[in-house]
Amino acid sequence: MNQLELQVVTFANAVDAIEQVRRKVFQEEQSVAVDLDFDGLDEGATQLMAYWNGEPVGTARIRYLGEQLAKIERVAVLKSFRGLGIGQALMQKAIDHLSGQKIAEVKVNAQIQVKNFYERLGFQQQGEPFYEAGILHIEMRRKLMV
Repeated sequence: MNQLELQVVTFANAVDAIEQVRRKVFQEEQSVAVDLDFDGLDEGATQLMAYWNGEPVGTARIRYLGEQLAKIERVAVLKSFRGLGIGQALMQKAIDHLSGQKIAEVKVNAQIQVKNFYERLGFQQQGEPFYEAGILHIEMRRKLMV
């Protein structure tokens, strides 16, 4: 995948690319309200971008919930680029970044239809499904350090 480039960025430096991808995936495809997607937490989060031949095609953000727990969220890949391993590469980049930060555990609130994707990455279901932004989700966690 030499066309794929992954970057850890700040929201301020990549706001246009982040908004472009998330608008198409969350707001247009999934009908998520803009104020739920852009919840005011992006500035304080670590952002990841995926570029395919220089074009923004995927994004994710990391928020630190404590000294030992982080949450990967807003994972989005443009529809026409799904199935190319971009989501997996974004998640692995996020996990590697968190491992380097000595974070012990990471969680995601996975949309139920992509639960298997996160299971293949080593995440395990926690608790019962719940609705977030009108979409059924499940909390999943993965230990990073023993």
